[in-house]
Amino acid sequence: MQSGKYKKSEKYFEISQKYIPGGVNSPVRAARAVHRDPVFIKSASGSKIFDVDGNEYIDYVCSWGPAILGHAHPYVLKKVKKAIKKGLSFGAPTKKEYILAEMINEAMPVMEQVRLVNSGTEATMSAIRLARGYTNRDLILKFTGCYHGHSDGLLVKAGSGVLTEAISSSGGVPDDYAKNTIVAEFNDIDSVNALFEKYHGKIAAVIVEPVAANMGVILPDKGFLEFLREITRKNSALLIFDEVITGFRLAKGGACEYFGIEPDLITLGKIVGGGMPLAAYGGKKEIMSYISPLGDVYQAGTLSGNPVATAAGIATLEVLFENPDIYKRIDENTKLLADGIENIMNTKEKRVHINRIGSLMSVFFTSQDVKSYKDVLTCDLDKYAGYYSFLRENGIYIAPSQFEAVFVSDAHSIEDIKNTLSIIAGFGGK
Repeated sequence: MQSGKYKKSEKYFEISQKYIPGGVNSPVRAARAVHRDPVFIKSASGSKIFDVDGNEYIDYVCSWGPAILGHAHPYVLKKVKKAIKKGLSFGAPTKKEYILAEMINEAMPVMEQVRLVNSGTEATMSAIRLARGYTNRDLILKFTGCYHGHSDGLLVKAGSGVLTEAISSSGGVPDDYAKNTIVAEFNDIDSVNALFEKYHGKIAAVIVEPVAANMGVILPDKGFLEFLREITRKNSALLIFDEVITGFRLAKGGACEYFGIEPDLITLGKIVGGGMPLAAYGGKKEIMSYISPLGDVYQAGTLSGNPVATAAGIATLEVLFENPDIYKRIDENTKLLADGIENIMNTKEKRVHINRIGSLMSVFFTSQDVKSYKDVLTCDLDKYAGYYSFLRENGIYIAPSQFEAVFVSDAHSIEDIKNTLSIIAGFGGK
């Protein structure tokens, strides 16, 4: 039970649970990990969101990343409204599709050709199918703790040892799906080498979040991504960067530009759709030519390239491309937030570890460095739950899970950051 300030949210959640499994359409929204019920959102603007009970929050979830410009950006809304008036869906090509693809190519030249889809899950699933079709191999190597959507072959975890096949981490996933995914440890070169040695000539691709952001934000060790590029080339396997989160957030050219590494395929989501359901995958023309109707790797979608979604994506990228200072500004504001939390929480002893890169960060409730999923498991989840509740009660909205990122948008002002730190200071001694 929550306090009286959430009466409408409680009512709506009770009704939702009758008709929607768990009352939510994506599990983390249920806030079970932090022992709370969710708040129902009515509206958002800039750096703020407002729930149905009239409570206002400084929002550091930002729709899990897409709202890099802030909520309800005027230019994006203008372009979306204009598109809506012309029709919601055609199921036929539109000019906006190639305009958005051209903009993606400008930012990430390795994406010589792009296929638009509807979600990050669809993008990664399709990229993996393409990698298998191109290499004529079955095995995919992923990393513990990295999330690439909920397609069957990726909902897996490591077996009992580093050289075992993956096992399903979800009900409803047959063992036959999981057996074609093998799992290494993020930032562990030896675990990758061992798998390439054991499955020599059988690995189609390595898929990786260049900055892991689905077990909290974990940065790649120096040389780790370069190693993945080298070993995949050496073994004629493809390297897939899952940039659903990092794409257009770390830099105009995403993690590829930030780290100076060129993968074979890239998947995009979130920011590329400007808050609408849109995602993409792409790579060299030679590889992309294997996709139907040119090749025999099939992928299709009724709403792919939707005219309203592409309008939102184009508008968002236009603002980012025409205002490159945005990246410097959100980096500086995120650093101000991270440094402030460090000073508040670790004054007498180290109680949290903070990882940050650009406008992505995580506050891990552990005293040790966090470089892998194993390190993440040392976090005190109850302490994070207390932190979440304290902040929410005081008008700060963060992810209801220790294993998600903090997102800072261009709409977050210095005043927002200072107000946030002032509130966290009230929790500092708890």
